[in-house]
Amino acid sequence: MLPLPVTRFLAHYNVELLISLAIVAGVFASGWLVRKVLFSLIRRWTRDNSALEIFLVDSLRVPLLIWFLMLGLDLAVRMSDVPDKIADRIEVALAVLWIVSLTLMLSRLAGNVVRFYGGRFAGDLPVTSLSKNLAQIFVIVLGMVSILHSLHISVTPLLTALGVGGIAVALALQDTLSNLFGGFYMSVAGQIRLGDYIRLNTGEEGYITDISWRSTTIRGLSNNMIIIPNSTMAKAVITNFNLPEKRMIVSVPVGVDYSSDPDHVEAVLLDIAQKAAAELPAILSDPAPSVRFIPGFGDFALQFTLSCSVTEFSQQFVVQHELRRRILKRFREEHIEMPFPTRTVYMKQ
Repeated sequence: MLPLPVTRFLAHYNVELLISLAIVAGVFASGWLVRKVLFSLIRRWTRDNSALEIFLVDSLRVPLLIWFLMLGLDLAVRMSDVPDKIADRIEVALAVLWIVSLTLMLSRLAGNVVRFYGGRFAGDLPVTSLSKNLAQIFVIVLGMVSILHSLHISVTPLLTALGVGGIAVALALQDTLSNLFGGFYMSVAGQIRLGDYIRLNTGEEGYITDISWRSTTIRGLSNNMIIIPNSTMAKAVITNFNLPEKRMIVSVPVGVDYSSDPDHVEAVLLDIAQKAAAELPAILSDPAPSVRFIPGFGDFALQFTLSCSVTEFSQQFVVQHELRRRILKRFREEHIEMPFPTRTVYMKQ
C-alpha cells in the first residue's frame, strides 16, 4: 500500500501524470527511431572503415537514449503543473543524469580514440590497456567533479580527506600501486612496445601483446600467453630484439675437414647465402651475407661462421633451417666433407 502523501499526489495529478508519461514515452520512442536511422547512416558512411563505425556507434549507443529520455522528462515537467519544489528536484536530477551520460560518452570516446587512433601519431603513448584505461579514468574523474559542483558540494574537503586516507590506502596497496606505476613507466619510457619481441633475464620471452594496470602479457613462439606482473618487468633485465631495429644477425657455424681448401669453402658458403638472400624474403640482401674463418682451428675440423641478416627475430629459425639444408646439399655436390668428431691416441711403451 502506497504512503498517504504519494496517494494524495497521484489523486491530485493523475491526469497530468498520464499526460507526462505519454510525453516521455513519445519522445523516447522518437529518439529510438532517430538513433536507428542515425546508425544506419553511419554504417553507410563508414562502409570502408569498420574501425570508425565501431568508434561512433559504440560511443553513442547508450547516451542517445538517455538524452531523449531526459528531453522527454524535461518537456513533461515544463508542461505539467507540479509544485516548484518537486520541479526543482527533477531539474537537478536531470542535470546530474546529463553529466553522467556525457561522462559515459566521453569516456568511451576517449577509450576508442586511444584504441583506434593512438598508434597513428608519432610520439604518442603506445595503445595498451593501461593507456586506454588512464584516458577513461581521467574523463570519469572530471565528470565526478562536475557532478559535485552541480550539487553545490565543495571538492576541497573531499580532497583533504582523500589526501589523509590516501596514505593508508597506499600502504595497504603497495603491490597494486607498484604494478600500476611499473606499467605506466614502461608505457611512457618507450623501451618496450606492443609487438616487440623481448627476453627477460629469468628466461621468459615472446611478443608483447598488452600492458595493463597490473601485468604485461607476452605471447611466446609456441602461441601460449605469459603473464608477468609489471613490478617484475620494471626490475628485470630485458633484451628487446626489436630495438633499435627489427633486423638481426643470424650466424650458422659450419665445420669442414682439415683437408678442405679454406678459400673454396668460403666461396661456396658465400654463394649459398647470396642465392638464399635473393630467393627468401626473410633474408636481407643489405647488409650482404658474410663468411668468416671463425672460430678457426677446431679439434677435428676447420670451423667457419656464415652470417646474414633476417627481417625479425622469429624468422631466424626458418632461415637457419633453410641455410643448413642448402649447405649440406651443396657440400655433397662439391665433395666437401664435414667430419665426425675424432681423437688421435698415441700409445707409448
